[in-house]
Amino acid sequence: MTAAENVCYTLINVPMDSEPPSEISLKNDLEKGDVKSKTEALKKVIIMILNGEKLPGLLMTIIRFVLPLQDHTIKKLLLVFWEIVPKTTPDGKLLQEMILVCDAYRKDLQHPNEFIRGSTLRFLCKLKEAELLEPLMPAIRACLEHRHSYVRRNAVLAIYTIYRNFEHLIPDAPELIHDFLVNEKDASCKRNAFMMLIHADQDRALDYLSTCIDQVQTFGDILQLVIVELIYKVCHANPSERARFIRCIYNLLQSSSPAVKYEAAGTLVTLSSAPTAIKAAAQCYIDLIIKESDNNVKLIVLDRLIELKEHPAHERVLQDLVMDILRVLSTPDLEVRKKTLQLALDLVSSRNVEELVIVLKKEVIKTNNVTEHEDTDKYRQLLVRTLHSCSVRFPDMAANVIPVLMEFLSDNNEAAAADVLEFVREAIQRFDNLRLLIVEKMLEVFHAIKAVKIYRGALWILGEYCSTKEDIQSVMTEVRRSLGEIPIVESEIKKEAGELKPEEEVTVGPTQKLVTEMGTYATQSALSSSRPAKKEEDRPPLRGFLLDGDFFVAASLATTLTKIALRYVALVQEKKRQNSFIAEAMLLMATILHLGKSSLPKKPITDDDVDRISLCLKVLSECSPLMNDIFNKECRQSLSHMLSAKLEEEKLSQKKESEKRNVTVQPDDPISFMQLTAKNEMNSKEDQFQLSLLAAMGNTQRKEAADPLASKLNKVTQLTGFSDPVYAEAYVHVNQYDIVLDVLVVNQTNDTLQNCTLELATLGDLKLVEKPSPLTLAPHDFANIKANVKVASTENGIIFGNIVYDVSGAASDRNCVVLSDIHIDIMDYIQPAACTDAEFRQMWAEFEWENKVTVNTNIIDLNEYLQHILKSTNMKCLTPEKALSGYCGFMAANLYARSIFGEDALANVSIEKPIHLGPDAPVTGHIRIRAKSQGMALSLGDKINLSQKKTSL
Repeated sequence: MTAAENVCYTLINVPMDSEPPSEISLKNDLEKGDVKSKTEALKKVIIMILNGEKLPGLLMTIIRFVLPLQDHTIKKLLLVFWEIVPKTTPDGKLLQEMILVCDAYRKDLQHPNEFIRGSTLRFLCKLKEAELLEPLMPAIRACLEHRHSYVRRNAVLAIYTIYRNFEHLIPDAPELIHDFLVNEKDASCKRNAFMMLIHADQDRALDYLSTCIDQVQTFGDILQLVIVELIYKVCHANPSERARFIRCIYNLLQSSSPAVKYEAAGTLVTLSSAPTAIKAAAQCYIDLIIKESDNNVKLIVLDRLIELKEHPAHERVLQDLVMDILRVLSTPDLEVRKKTLQLALDLVSSRNVEELVIVLKKEVIKTNNVTEHEDTDKYRQLLVRTLHSCSVRFPDMAANVIPVLMEFLSDNNEAAAADVLEFVREAIQRFDNLRLLIVEKMLEVFHAIKAVKIYRGALWILGEYCSTKEDIQSVMTEVRRSLGEIPIVESEIKKEAGELKPEEEVTVGPTQKLVTEMGTYATQSALSSSRPAKKEEDRPPLRGFLLDGDFFVAASLATTLTKIALRYVALVQEKKRQNSFIAEAMLLMATILHLGKSSLPKKPITDDDVDRISLCLKVLSECSPLMNDIFNKECRQSLSHMLSAKLEEEKLSQKKESEKRNVTVQPDDPISFMQLTAKNEMNSKEDQFQLSLLAAMGNTQRKEAADPLASKLNKVTQLTGFSDPVYAEAYVHVNQYDIVLDVLVVNQTNDTLQNCTLELATLGDLKLVEKPSPLTLAPHDFANIKANVKVASTENGIIFGNIVYDVSGAASDRNCVVLSDIHIDIMDYIQPAACTDAEFRQMWAEFEWENKVTVNTNIIDLNEYLQHILKSTNMKCLTPEKALSGYCGFMAANLYARSIFGEDALANVSIEKPIHLGPDAPVTGHIRIRAKSQGMALSLGDKINLSQKKTSL
């Protein structure tokens, strides 16, 4: 067995800067030095042995001069020394000197100090030599009756490891520990003893549990955890025992320890699928989430609830607990709230939707009164979206929700207001009975809207859905109120010249250039700037937007005025009133055009907006039936088409989800009767404890490709050539935030290679956790070296290094073999994700790193190329399939993915088929990638470049 294969319990940091001391000086210190120098010398000896030195001459010196000392530090160091020192001769026989050591430890096991006794017992757990342990057995047994719990606790562990490794030394261990457990009072000793019985003699453990099953809730939490584990294992192996222990698990749900409650709830769900059991477990999980302060714990327990919901039979039970789940919203953390709202939305039904909406409305109102926090806006947005989804699924709720939400149109947070507007637009189109209510509420809040984008949307809704004369007049009044005095240019010039009285003034913000009455430009002085600034907040909103140079809202206003004027003409028969209304609308458009062409706004009007307003003026002057149809019918039809397509897509995705969750049973599936099933067949479910242990060790079994061996071999990287003296290859195993390199090193020479060391270094956001220890390789021998690398972010990392070694007997310098680089594939960290179009656009604007990749491929079909990119980058296509269907020679699609570190990656694919080059011409175009970090953008670009071409199989 090589040094690397020896089980190591004690890790010691070794500073490599100093010269190793000689054996003679160490011997001198150990013989003649005081306690302090002996301690230092012993530390050096331990470090040298760990580094592979043998130092056989010091063994007797330490036994004679150090072992008899009573100093606690030296005793602790000696335990480490005896753990690592070679205890056998080359032919495998025990060294004679170890008998003296054994005697010393027998005395330590009878020492009056409990620390020395306990630490000696811990050391004995690590011994693998039965001859050393045999003389100590009576002393170890006696320690079970020591007055101090520290000694008794470690005595149980020592007996357990000795029984497990050398059963013949203490064959009656289970009986001994069972008797000890019955009389023991200390919780930690009981826990160790019970744990030993679980693994050594499960029947005795069950007998003990049967005697005290009614007192389980009075035990300490560490013992309760072990009891839960035992019950799970027993019921997993033998389901007929469930009825015997399920009451005990129910009782443990009331435990004062959160860990016990969590484990008991998890076990209860695996043991029983009865609605009462599921309800009790879910209630327990909800209590844990509310009472635990750690957000990570909340998220983990929420995941358990979400897992419960995935089971079709459990979903109905959880629907009754929606109101309890919503109590979690009191947590300030956004991620927890997000998951909770999603879970509540998945569980909402016609039975509980009313209560859900009441709670969400209260939460929305609460966010209005909270002092502004960075997450308050995002939380408000989440609530608005949840209410939106509820109202779409349950139209009866919309009437209750809309009045509350429309208050937020005047909110400073544009994102939340935009979500409300989107919801209102969908509601007013789908629910005819709510139109009057929505229009009335919209007119109330219209004047208070602060954001130009929301203002535009509100104008559109009012223009599209005002159907009565009174409403149309109200819209016109609101627009006039929002625009201030007209004509705008004249009133502004008069105001600047000071001709208007202060109370009549229509306020305007400070502008760079001002026009005097004579038409000449005047530069504003610092003295006069204070007056307009003070009044800027009193300026009507629409006038403010226009003077800031935002004329897109003017184009939107022109369309709205045209729609309501055409509708007014249809409603009112009186010619005079018709002409008066149209003239007013045309006056507003004309004054806006005049303002745009003047030098008053900060930015002049664009040609597009001029064309749009001019077109609207022309439409109003002619009033043709065709234009009436286009403005008043076709706009609404296109919205209707868009909403129905969106709804269809949502239904399709929900259908896919439900299909995934539905347990399909084939007609010819065998029916299993529990009473007739053999015991070994009942273990079809995996052992949860085993799975969690594997997950912690990074050995989780992933669903690999059809041929698991082939997929594993794909990850083997050759590091050296076949003709090198040392051949090396590495298997790269990625486990979330860790990368494990399993390196096979083969000595291809006829010499023994000493101190053969794998030296690694990393480039990128990778960090080597520990240096691999040196090996000695016999001629043509091989060994496996494992190295752990931590990953901190998603970018292409490179691991490089070399293998250095000494040839035994040769006087030359150390030899070195340089290894090939190992490139870490970022695809292991990127997962497809979804986001809304608004979020995509917002992130696209915010992210500063862009990488533009030119399409260079041999694929000739646009759709095939897109699918190939999606497959090779793990990204999700956000553009709906309907938008991508059909063939028109070009394609644009948005892609999105998230890394396991929470980093976002956006991509825009813009490709075309060059028809002039013939039908077999490959796809051309660009892919633009945006990310927050440079590494992510570059890494994803490299990945696309590498995988663009389709390899022919």
